[in-house]
Amino acid sequence: MNRRSVLALLGTTAVAAAIGAGAYSISRKPALALEPWGTAGAPEDPRLFALSYAILAPNPHNRQPWIFELVGDDTIRLYCDLGRRLPETDPYDRQIVVGFGCVLHLLEMAAAEAGYAVKTVAFPRGEPAPRLDKRPLAQVTFFKSAAVERDPLFAAVPHRRTNREPFDTEHPVAPDAAAGLIAAASHPGAMATVDAGQVAALRDLTWRAFETEIRTPAAYQESIDLMRIGASEIDADPDGISLSGPMIEAMRLAGLLNRESLADPASQAFAQGLAMYRPVIDTAQGYVWIVSGPGRAAELEAGRAWLRLNLAATAMGIAMQPLSQALQEYPEQADHYEEVHEVLGVESPRKIQMLGRIGYGPQVGPSPRWPLSRHMRES
Repeated sequence: MNRRSVLALLGTTAVAAAIGAGAYSISRKPALALEPWGTAGAPEDPRLFALSYAILAPNPHNRQPWIFELVGDDTIRLYCDLGRRLPETDPYDRQIVVGFGCVLHLLEMAAAEAGYAVKTVAFPRGEPAPRLDKRPLAQVTFFKSAAVERDPLFAAVPHRRTNREPFDTEHPVAPDAAAGLIAAASHPGAMATVDAGQVAALRDLTWRAFETEIRTPAAYQESIDLMRIGASEIDADPDGISLSGPMIEAMRLAGLLNRESLADPASQAFAQGLAMYRPVIDTAQGYVWIVSGPGRAAELEAGRAWLRLNLAATAMGIAMQPLSQALQEYPEQADHYEEVHEVLGVESPRKIQMLGRIGYGPQVGPSPRWPLSRHMRES
C-alpha cells in the first residue's frame, strides 16, 4: 500500500485499538524463520555444511521444495517434494527445476569452501517430463581435494536478497556494470540491457503480465494461498510469500488485511496491492535474462547462471528481482510469453528461462527458510 493510504488506515479507530491491544505483535519480527541464515556453515559433516548454505538459494515463490537424502558416506541425492510445486503458474515444473539449479550450484560452491570437489550427475534415473516425479533430480558425490578452487562469489551468499522495493530512478545501472553481471554468470545465454528504449518496453510488458496473473483467479489464488501475513504466520510456515512489518501487523490486527480481502477484486486491499506494484516495475533500471535450449538439463544450467547473476549483483551492490509472469506457460499468459520472446529476439526451440529487473534499491531482509532438518530424508 502507498504511504498515504497506510497512514490514513493507521488513523482509524479500529487500527488505533489494534495497536493498543497488540503493540508486541506489531513490533515483533520473524525470528525462527530467519535462523537458517545465521546457522549456515555450522555442521561439521561436509555434506550438511554444504546443504546448510544450499537452502539459502533463491527459488520460485519460496516454496523450498527440496528433499535431501544422504547416501553412504559421501553422496547426496536431491528430490522434489511434489506437494510443493506450483501447478497453476508453473504447469510443467520448469521454474521449480530452475530453482533446483540454484540449489545445486550453491551446494557445489559450499562444498568447495569446505575443501571438497564434487561430481554432480543430473537426473541419474532419467529426465522426468512433462512434470516432475519421484525420481531424483541430481546426485552429488563429494571428494576431499587439496586442489579444489573456491568461488569468490561465495562471499556474497549470506547477503544475497530478492529486492521487491522500488529502485532509485536517480541511480542508473551503468553498461559496464551490466556487462560485469553477464560475465559472472558464466553462461552463453546470459543477457542484460540498460538501454532506455528496451527497458521501457520490458517495463510495460512485465507490468501487463503481472496484471494478467493477478486477474487470473486460479493463478492468483495460488499466490494468495501461499501468503504468510505477519510474524507469527511466517515463523509457523517459513515459506511462500511473506508479508511483514509494523504496518502489515497493524492492518492484520484491525482486520483490514487478510487472504479473503486480498483475493477479492472488489476490495480495497486488492486495489492497493495492484497499485503498489506499479512503481516497483516502473523503476526497473535494467533487465537480465537467461536463454537456453529446451530440456531439464538446460533448466538446471539456467538456475546455476541465475544464482551467479544474483551473487554478482549482490557483490556489486545491485538489487535484483525475478519477474517471471511473462514466462509462465498457462493459457492466459500465452500472448505475453510470445511477446517477450519476440522482444528479446529468442526463437524456438530456445526459450527464456529467467527474467528479472535490476537497479539500486533500499536494503531488505532475507527471505524466511525452513531449517535444514525439515528437508532431510533417510535413505
